[in-house]
Amino acid sequence: MNREISIQQLYNNPDYLIIDTRDEIAFNHGNIPGSIQVYYSDVQEYLKKQSEEDETCAKRKIILYCTKGILTIELAEQLYAEGFHTYSLSGGYIAWLLDNFDHTKEEPDPGQHEIEVSIRKKFNRSLFSKFAKAINTYEMLKPGDKVAVCISGGKDSMIMAKLFQELKRHNKFEFELVFMIMDPGYTQDNLDIVLRNCSKLGIPYTIFQTDIFDTVANIDKSPCYLCARMRRGHLYSKAKELGCNKIALGHHYDDVIETILMGMLYGAQVQTMMPKLHSTNFKGMELIRPMYLIREKDIKHWRDYNKLYFIQCACRFTDTCTIIPSEDSTGHKRMEIKYLIETLKKKNPYVESNIFRSVENVCLDTVISYKSKGAKHHFLDEYDSIDTTEASD
Repeated sequence: MNREISIQQLYNNPDYLIIDTRDEIAFNHGNIPGSIQVYYSDVQEYLKKQSEEDETCAKRKIILYCTKGILTIELAEQLYAEGFHTYSLSGGYIAWLLDNFDHTKEEPDPGQHEIEVSIRKKFNRSLFSKFAKAINTYEMLKPGDKVAVCISGGKDSMIMAKLFQELKRHNKFEFELVFMIMDPGYTQDNLDIVLRNCSKLGIPYTIFQTDIFDTVANIDKSPCYLCARMRRGHLYSKAKELGCNKIALGHHYDDVIETILMGMLYGAQVQTMMPKLHSTNFKGMELIRPMYLIREKDIKHWRDYNKLYFIQCACRFTDTCTIIPSEDSTGHKRMEIKYLIETLKKKNPYVESNIFRSVENVCLDTVISYKSKGAKHHFLDEYDSIDTTEASD
């Protein structure tokens, strides 16, 4: 029996229980309104628990969706055999997202002008002011700079592009912007979503193709790491070709503090995601992160307020729903760190700012060893030469 339903059937039945089976990171980047996030492997246990607490749960129609509606077909059939009225959304989140661009609603979505006004007014303090503060604090822009604003299609890079446009309106000194999209081998559906969001937001883009996905398709060990490294190289190369001296990436405050903890707990090292970096392979090029002080919750608020929908990752692996993150994957580790921070916040509301500030207050006198410019320094190197009459414990 076919356990699939169409997008139109979904619209016509508002009483469905809609379950997003993707991981929490993907769900937070964008989801179908009214859906709840229950990871693929946990859906069965979740429904059994719900049916024990509420007898009507087993009788209710349940819609499951993943990225492309591939993984949930088998799951819907399995759960149906166990007595649940489960269906798989045909085409998954991507199909719903494409339909959402054209679907006529009683209340039209905000247009480009309204979205830009929201940045200037409602989100000025939480987004634009922090964007400008990071650029000023870390001296990210200088007169005459030409910046390649790198757009991946997710919420972070999209709001970064809009914030750069707003900054350009003020134009305290001359600088140029190029809004750059790299197509590493997207499916046509994913590419359409990225380009249509750019059009909706009024972002003029320059797009170029690479074969990165084909290159990493058969890599078993750390394909995401290799993909990220290759992406960075192609972005630098294209930006330089376009006459840019900087590339801008959309990493935000939460990325920074999570990276700090991930380095300590999984990498046995103390380091941070720097606000700007000189390229080691492309002379004269620099990477900047102007979203450095912006909180992810505020980006989500802007997205939801303006009824915008984005994709998390358009790579070939997640697109076909064939990979389930392992406990050793970067995504899984990052989710663990997110949960850890949320747990710590319950007892200490300042834990996030303390993590962020910790790498600004490193006392080398109390560090066993550290690396600087490739050289390792150990406290024993100068220990015996210290005047004990001046030293303090």
